[in-house]
Amino acid sequence: MAVYTHVSADEISKFIESYDEGEVISFKGIAEGVENSNYILQTSKASYILTLYEKRVNPDDLPFFLGLMDHLVHKGINCAAPVRDGQGIILKNLCGRPAALISFLPGLSINRPGPDHCFQLGQEMARMHRAASDFELGRKNALSVSGWKDLVNNCENRADEVSPGLSELLHSEMDFLAANWPQNLPEGIIHADLFPDNVFFMGGELSGLIDYYFACNDILAYDVAICINAWCFEKDGAFNVTKASRLLRGYSRERPMSEPEIMAMSILCRGAAFRFLLSRLYDWLNQVDGALVQLKEPAEYITKLKFHRAVKSPSEYGMDI
Repeated sequence: MAVYTHVSADEISKFIESYDEGEVISFKGIAEGVENSNYILQTSKASYILTLYEKRVNPDDLPFFLGLMDHLVHKGINCAAPVRDGQGIILKNLCGRPAALISFLPGLSINRPGPDHCFQLGQEMARMHRAASDFELGRKNALSVSGWKDLVNNCENRADEVSPGLSELLHSEMDFLAANWPQNLPEGIIHADLFPDNVFFMGGELSGLIDYYFACNDILAYDVAICINAWCFEKDGAFNVTKASRLLRGYSRERPMSEPEIMAMSILCRGAAFRFLLSRLYDWLNQVDGALVQLKEPAEYITKLKFHRAVKSPSEYGMDI
């Protein structure tokens, strides 16, 4: 979440008039995230997230994102969901941007997740994968191998400004992943961005998942690999195999992974680290003046990528072979 488009109190009050959600009491921009403009909105009835979809989001994808959240809620997954106005409309317009009012999930994200948090995440991710299996719409992952090539080309000339030798690393890793990316693994709809700030807990129990704006059709185990990168490294860059093992056991309790998925995990983790290294690098090199946004350091994912490049066996992730 972030704020690129600044909205006035009058504009928000007029926007909310078409909903049966009470009068606006307060609103505040949210700096976390990088994709869309987000405000936390308090009305006389409840709290909501007001999202304005920025230019990086393809408007044609919005029915998929919003429909998926609506579908998952009806399948029993605790996630934020779009609110319909008085005419049943979900997607509207505000300040020249597509906009939607999203339900507010109670709970807090965990800055330092422990093994039990990882286990619960694995379980809920697998449940989400199962619940999304009969969703009728689909969306190609624009940030898979072909998309990585475009980001490498956009960043290569300035990559060494962030870390000496990074441009060479990007090219060598891109060549490896393009030649070795797994084929014929089970696919479905994945979240693709289940970082700790997108997972809420209350009283130690997982209370919900948010921010489905990278969701797409891809390899299911790739979603697990993204979470291993996001949840199982310590602040100093050290890999925590206990957390990884618990995450994987939680996932496998709800959806056991096949042997080919297990054997492909190191490459999937390399791909996940590479994907977030590239997107963070691109954002770091192309900062938007005046935006309320907290950019994330690319260097963190250089460390993670180098770890995965050295992995020789799935057992190093705490997986049973």
